Amino acid sequence: MSWPIVGIGALASIGRDPAELFDNLCEGRSGLAPLRGFDTSKFKAGHLFEIDDRPAPGVDVPGRATAFLLDAVGQAARDAGLGEDLRDVPVLVGTGLREMRSLELWWRDGAEFAAERMHFGTALRERFGAVNTHTFSNACSASLYALALAVDQLESGAAEHVIVAGADSITESMFGLTDAFQLEPPGRLRPFDVNRKGTILGEGAGAVVLSRRPDGRKVHGQVRSVGVNCDAHHTTAPDLAGVAAAIRQAHDRAGVKPENVDLVMLHGTGTPLNDEVEVRAVREVFGEHQNVPLVTAVKSMTGHTAGAAGVLSLITVLQSMATGRIPPVTELDEPTEDVSAMRLVHTTAATGRIDLAQVNGFGFGGLNAVAIVEAVR
Repeated sequence: MSWPIVGIGALASIGRDPAELFDNLCEGRSGLAPLRGFDTSKFKAGHLFEIDDRPAPGVDVPGRATAFLLDAVGQAARDAGLGEDLRDVPVLVGTGLREMRSLELWWRDGAEFAAERMHFGTALRERFGAVNTHTFSNACSASLYALALAVDQLESGAAEHVIVAGADSITESMFGLTDAFQLEPPGRLRPFDVNRKGTILGEGAGAVVLSRRPDGRKVHGQVRSVGVNCDAHHTTAPDLAGVAAAIRQAHDRAGVKPENVDLVMLHGTGTPLNDEVEVRAVREVFGEHQNVPLVTAVKSMTGHTAGAAGVLSLITVLQSMATGRIPPVTELDEPTEDVSAMRLVHTTAATGRIDLAQVNGFGFGGLNAVAIVEAVR
């Protein structure tokens, strides 16, 4: 069974709504810019994919992740015709760091920030009247895990509409952690390039509205299935068997074969091990059909948006289905041998009819999630 997506909302460093974000992705525009929120003298790295909403460089304010989330949810709800009253609509939020940045500002700088603001549910209740809210902290696959629960709720008849969202702002502690581990910080985020040096974080939020019945609303696409597992292989390193199993589960649940998939939106973090395992898993599952789908990824332009990454990739796929445009992987000078064997969209956007797409999302701890989405013609 498929579930219609009747509303979308998104923002990231290169766009404040789905259309602007998608146009910039297709144009290959990057949101990477000099660090604006932190004291640059403390770190080796000096660039991030930030949303430029701070009052001045180096001046940070609490509540930004919540503001991103409310923006994306509001966009999606309006697009779906739900308005501002979401008291009967479950809101499922995937996130990596929630409002941890606000906690940093409160602890170190004495910024005004109340404990109940750590929970997105407080702001969702105040803004939209939403009372059925849940937060998923499943690392970088969090919003696709939330999508899986949304499908369960619709299938069981527990809800008529469900909003699935993802949101993250970058914390100074997380930035410092990556800065400490990356002895030579990457100057660019270069997924699938032989000279890639690691990932760079990005800020963003996305939201989609799923419905049991569209009732005349515009349908952006339909979710056919979500495959999820936790292989618990390693704290940070992905496991090929676990990733491949999640892809196969998504295909089985959707009732599709690899040769039916027109586009694969890769997770594509730009770290050598993650890229290698993901591409090998896709090639293993698709086998002799590995050259059927186009493959692409967006993090070279948005940065790694953590808990928001899955739903932002999902929204990008929906727009590719609607427009026939497929954003390229940028910052790719020399593709690895494994990915060169596939139909990789890179450097410039491609065009083509996309009827069925696969969206990958993989997180620390072996948290794997894969969605299958189909177009509505």
